[in-house]
Amino acid sequence: MLQDYHIHALAHGEYQYTYDWLRTFVIAARERGITELGFSEHDEYLSRIDLAVLQRLRQEFPDMNIRLGLEVDFIPGREEHIREISRQYDFDYLIGSIHFIDGWGFDHPDFSHLFTGKDIDQIYRSYFELVHRAVKSGLFDVVGHLDLIKIWGHRPRKHSVKHYVEPLLNSIKAAGMIIEINSAGLRKPVKEIYPAPELVDLIFSRGIAVTLGSDAHHPAQLGEGLPEARQMLIDAGFKGIAGFDQRQTKLLPLE
Repeated sequence: MLQDYHIHALAHGEYQYTYDWLRTFVIAARERGITELGFSEHDEYLSRIDLAVLQRLRQEFPDMNIRLGLEVDFIPGREEHIREISRQYDFDYLIGSIHFIDGWGFDHPDFSHLFTGKDIDQIYRSYFELVHRAVKSGLFDVVGHLDLIKIWGHRPRKHSVKHYVEPLLNSIKAAGMIIEINSAGLRKPVKEIYPAPELVDLIFSRGIAVTLGSDAHHPAQLGEGLPEARQMLIDAGFKGIAGFDQRQTKLLPLE
């Protein structure tokens, strides 16, 4: 069983939400053995989602479970706005992600140089505090790319990453949230899945469910790295992955 719940057909706004374009993603999914896929645009492009396109695809591909998600930037102060946009469509799931620390888009190549000279441990602390606030907000179903802060290869020095993640997992478990296993890190400078294998082992030990996503911004990226992510989950002891339907969780077999 393979799913890809993190697909950006609009990418960063350069593509159109048309039937022909989204169909290329569905065809790619079928070719790569993915039977459940979710289109989860960045929330800034919410107005460009066309439900008629999704409905037409579902009719043409009844063997594919096509879900509607949304990846939302959690920034303190946006909580009411996020509640509002979450009601605009019948989403199957919402991914909560951190891409900004005090206005700094740390994962964007244009701003990666700003890591230089900063206290890496403080950056990690600030990042995971924001993830914690996103979890505590109760707004999301899925924690997106849990350790994205490592994207350029920077690692904490005073503590291991487990120091920041272990307390967070308690809150994720209490909130009944799902953690995304995101393969996009394999095509980034860090060359590692989000989250790292040692964190996946921790997640399994806490009994927290997971989803799979490639963070594809083009059909060529769809499903990329997911076989490796799936094997990592199997090695950690997972027997299934979480799926969503109208923000209700279901368990899908990994094998």
